Amino acid sequence: MEPKLSLVILTIFLLCSAAIHNGSRPVLALAPCDFPAIFNFGDSNSDTGGLSAVYGQAAWPAGETYFGHPAGRYADGRLVVDFIAQSFGLPFLSAYLDSVGTNFTHGANFATAGSTIRPQNTTIRQYGYSPISLDVQFNELYQFRRRSQVTRAKGGVFQKLMPKEEVFSRALYTFDIGQNDLTAGYFLNMSTSEVRAYIPDVLGQFKNIIKYVYGEGGRYFWIHNTGPVGCLPYVMDRIPVLASQIDSAGCASPFNEVAQDFNRGLKKVVDQLRKELPLAAITYVDVYSVKYSLISQPKKHGFTEPLRACCGHGGKYNYNKNHGCGSKITKGGHEVLIGKSCKDPQHYVNWDGVHFTEAANKQIFDHIVSGLLSDNKTPLRMACHRV
Repeated sequence: MEPKLSLVILTIFLLCSAAIHNGSRPVLALAPCDFPAIFNFGDSNSDTGGLSAVYGQAAWPAGETYFGHPAGRYADGRLVVDFIAQSFGLPFLSAYLDSVGTNFTHGANFATAGSTIRPQNTTIRQYGYSPISLDVQFNELYQFRRRSQVTRAKGGVFQKLMPKEEVFSRALYTFDIGQNDLTAGYFLNMSTSEVRAYIPDVLGQFKNIIKYVYGEGGRYFWIHNTGPVGCLPYVMDRIPVLASQIDSAGCASPFNEVAQDFNRGLKKVVDQLRKELPLAAITYVDVYSVKYSLISQPKKHGFTEPLRACCGHGGKYNYNKNHGCGSKITKGGHEVLIGKSCKDPQHYVNWDGVHFTEAANKQIFDHIVSGLLSDNKTPLRMACHRV
C-alpha cells in the first residue's frame, strides 16, 4: 500500500473513532457538501477587489505570480478564499463593490482591505482602515439579497449574473477578519492591556453579525481565527518591543499573545453560537497555527524568507510604510518603481510586509482543507454538517 494512502486511511479511522467516542456521527460518513456559492466577509486577507474598486487598484507588481496583472488582491497571486472557491469548482468571487465585469451567480465578496469588525473613528487616509467594517459588509449582504432578486426577475443577462434565491440558504459563509481590530489600538498608541480590554466588545459585535447572517438564511459558516500579527513587518517595524520580547522565530511576543487572547475569545463565541443557532453548522478554523508554523519552521514548508517582505523598499524587513510595494518616485522627470518584488516570491512567506504570498496562502489552504485545524475536525467539504 502507498504511504500516502495509508496516511489517509489512518486519518479517516482516527477521525471516525474520535467521533464515535464522543457520541456523535462521524462527519466523514456523511455526504460531501455541494455549496453553490460563497459569501465572504473580511479584510485584505480575503479582499478580491473591494477596496481597489473604491480607492484604486492595488499597484503592480501585485498579481504578478498568477494573474500577470493587478487583480484587486494585496498579494502576488491567489488568496486563501480563492483556493477555497476553486476547491468547489466555483469561479473566483467578484467583489461586491466592483461594478465592472462582475458575476454574482456563485456568491459575492464583501471583504475590503483595512476592514475591521468594530467601526473605526478614523478615516482611511489617516490610519488606513476601511470604512467598510463588518456591520457595513452585513448591510451589503442584506441589500444584495433583496435587490439581486428584483434584478434577476428582469431576465436575460440579469438572470445570468445574479444568484437564485435558494442560493443564500445553501451557500458557505466565510469569515476572515479581526487582525485590524488589534493593530488599530496599537497604532493609536494604546497599551497591550488597553487593546485586551476592548477585545470582548469586538467579539460581541462579531457574534451579532453571525446572528444577523443567520437571520438572512445563512446556515453554513467557516470562520478563521486571526493570525500571528507579531510576525508581520508592518507591526514589528512600527511598534518597537524589547529584545527580550522577541521569540525564537523573530516575532514580537506581546502582539502574538494578544492575537491568541482574541482567538480564545472567538472560540468561546463560536461555542455559544452553536448553542444559540440550532440550524447552523459552524466551523472554527485555526489559521494562526499554520501561519506561525510557516514563519517559525520555514524550511519545513519550503520557504527561505519567513519574515522579510518579498515586495518593498529597504529596511530590516524590506518594509517601509512611506514606500510600500508598488510605490514609485519621480526621478529626472520620470516615474521610477522602487517598491519592487523579489525574484522568487515562492520562497517568501510575506508578500509586502502585511500580507502573505500566494505560495504561503496555498500552504495555509492545504493545511486547513482537511479539517485537522478545525476545532471539530470538520473538513471544508463537510462544512454543511452540524457535528
